[in-house]
Amino acid sequence: MKIVIIGNGMTSYKFCEKMVAKAAPGSVELVVFGEEPRPAYDRVHLSAFFSGKSAQELEMAPADWYAQNDITLHLGDPVQQIDRAQQTVHSHKGITETYDCLVLATGSAAFVPPIPGVDKKGVFIYRTIEDLELMRDYAPKAVTGAVIGGGLLGLEAAKALLDLGLRHTHVIEFAPRLMPRQIDDNGSALLRSKLSSLGLQVHTSMQTTEILGDTSITGLQFADDSTLPADMLVISAGIQPRDELARLCGLETGHRGGIIVNDQLQTTDPNIYAIGECALYNGMIYGLVAPGYEMAEVAASHMLGAHKAFTGFDMSTKLKLIGVDVASFGNPFTPADQCRSIVFEDTLKGIYKRINITPDGQHLLGGILIGDADDYNMLLQTAKNKVVLPPNPEDVLLGARGGKEAGGAGVLGLPDEAIICSCENVSKAAICTAVTDGNETLDAVKKCTKAATCCGGCAPMVKDLITSTMKSQGKYIRNVICEHFSYSRQELYDLVKIKELRSFDAVLDHYGHGEGCEVCKPVVASILASLWNDMILTKGNDTAQDSNDRYLANIQKGGTYSVVPRVPGGEITPRQLMVIAQVAEKYNLYTKITGGQRIDMFGAHVSDLPLIWEELVAAGFESGHAYGKALRTVKSCVGSTWCRFGLHDSVSFAIQIEQRYRGLRAPHKLKSAVSGCIRECAEAQSKDFGIIATEKGWNLYVCGNGGSKPQHALLLAGDVDNDTCIRYIDRFLMFYIKTADPLTRTATWLNKLDGGIEYLRNVVVNDSLGIAAQLETEMQFLVDNYKCEWKEVVDNPELRKRFSHFINAPEEKDPTIKFEHLREQKKAAEWK
Repeated sequence: MKIVIIGNGMTSYKFCEKMVAKAAPGSVELVVFGEEPRPAYDRVHLSAFFSGKSAQELEMAPADWYAQNDITLHLGDPVQQIDRAQQTVHSHKGITETYDCLVLATGSAAFVPPIPGVDKKGVFIYRTIEDLELMRDYAPKAVTGAVIGGGLLGLEAAKALLDLGLRHTHVIEFAPRLMPRQIDDNGSALLRSKLSSLGLQVHTSMQTTEILGDTSITGLQFADDSTLPADMLVISAGIQPRDELARLCGLETGHRGGIIVNDQLQTTDPNIYAIGECALYNGMIYGLVAPGYEMAEVAASHMLGAHKAFTGFDMSTKLKLIGVDVASFGNPFTPADQCRSIVFEDTLKGIYKRINITPDGQHLLGGILIGDADDYNMLLQTAKNKVVLPPNPEDVLLGARGGKEAGGAGVLGLPDEAIICSCENVSKAAICTAVTDGNETLDAVKKCTKAATCCGGCAPMVKDLITSTMKSQGKYIRNVICEHFSYSRQELYDLVKIKELRSFDAVLDHYGHGEGCEVCKPVVASILASLWNDMILTKGNDTAQDSNDRYLANIQKGGTYSVVPRVPGGEITPRQLMVIAQVAEKYNLYTKITGGQRIDMFGAHVSDLPLIWEELVAAGFESGHAYGKALRTVKSCVGSTWCRFGLHDSVSFAIQIEQRYRGLRAPHKLKSAVSGCIRECAEAQSKDFGIIATEKGWNLYVCGNGGSKPQHALLLAGDVDNDTCIRYIDRFLMFYIKTADPLTRTATWLNKLDGGIEYLRNVVVNDSLGIAAQLETEMQFLVDNYKCEWKEVVDNPELRKRFSHFINAPEEKDPTIKFEHLREQKKAAEWK
């Protein structure tokens, strides 16, 4: 059977992949015509192109994949005519191919509103990599950009303009709210607020009537007679199906576009199928990748004689728009008289959640999540599979009280037919069967079932199924680091300590195999730092560090780095403030006061970092470890020294705490705070460990966390004196360092700890394991061995060489070289 596929997008690629997997070798001949000059690529993550991802990295598969699977691929050669009578297609380059079955996977084109001036210079469509390349080349000429369209694609386009460095970016939406098809008014208002904080100016209920300018765009004219200056415009106002070939050859299409198909994705010609965004099924165009993949599966199966049907597809979606989680599932707009709604809104954290449930409170109908969509997959499956809700339905939003799981049995409570991976249509039963058959790692399950290989959103649920299935078989679950180390982090920590190993190579030689990878190298580096507190850039450990650790600085957008000196307790002298100002001005750095009572300096080049830190070290500053999985800050209020409500000297105690634990490396970053009274001005209960003054001493709270999943810290010990408080912190931190998994914050660690806070209290306060003295001794060893990493670099010529771009770089800068402020560089001069 010879199959010709017209179109080479994501759905076309998936059809080829399905056919290769299903058809007997040699039984099918596949020929693909692509309009674009490159193989199929990932349009879902197209905006990553502006974040540094290359066109090759976005490819679904390289061109040689097609050749390896005996697929004939014609790139840059669109089909121009279909002869249904002769069952042939004719391409732009004059190629004629016969077919037994023809697949139309022509996708969609950007909808361009009929606005006068759309042909002016500086006006772009946001659809293909070529479009993005044109935008990238034009952006240096522009200062103010605008996007027409406030839907999914429009906000992606707005992110693209931000990534291109435009100083001002506007979003214009005709509807009264952003993302009108996915979220409600309240959700749109919160999303709008978050986008505004990122520098996007949003205009809703605005109709563009003209694009101003002679040959190039200078602004936009609106229906209310207002105007907006702009020298670059991106149109991303929706899509329209590419059905022109179908119309030319007489196939039936919808009156608003789209190729009409049946349950098997056949058009009105049974030898011709249509899949993806060009197909019109039951009056609907499906504009997401998952329905396209399901169409590819159904069409391929039907051609090979299997009985499978496409019956529509759930349009639930989750994505991260400009760093903001946005998701909708089920029916987010169920009429008020047909449901009850439960809403949670936290304007401080920027979180909005709404679920619609049946009037009897038994089942979930749909919902909206903004700012925190971690529970999206479980909520989606709860709605799709009509899982009975708990007695308190709000638990699915807020978490259960009393230690019970909010969703009953969680992922295990879902029926076998529940679709865990919507992109690849993989059921719970298929995943569990794969695990039972011996695929006991996420990578193995991915290869076996394809689950979690597309968007990756279902990966947490897949991991839970792997673990639960193995436990049900009575198997011991070992959370090994990666394929190079058959140990958990805790096991490797103890082995490295016993053998007193001090380099990654030594650890690999003793307990690993292969060369190591980007997963295990930072883990081993963290273990070594937590055990010995050696200089992390010493030979043998430098290349094992996280990317930020390698230059002792956080890399920023554009390739420059940040400089963050430590300011214990937020206390700083006037002289030190002057030094920071002088350094920032000398090296043209952008400065910002952080929420942790420090001053960040942004825009430093690698070669300048030692010079900058030489001046800062001379002024008494130390590394703030903003780049490391280490203690960041100990925030404080002014305490009893200045505040009339203060009970104790919170500043002095915060300084003592910060100087004790500075440089402490851990599985994840650590933040702390000391508040001088219960008014909590230092926000101690949102920190990994926080201290609050009482009439009798200090209350010690642990395992709090801010961010997208806020969690209050829990009381570990009350009314303790300074020395006792520090002893408990020593024990707590060392116990966490020794037992936590890689990249696990203290809040998550406690949530997974058997016995929770009561068990932790018994270990730390009551010494139930008899290890308190050992934990204190190990912490004191780290404290005694502390050295400022940047001082070590400044004083060591060999280490300083690491920060030169070229080995023969001159010591002194060439005075004839002039540094020009480019528009996209957010330097201090532009912020004045």
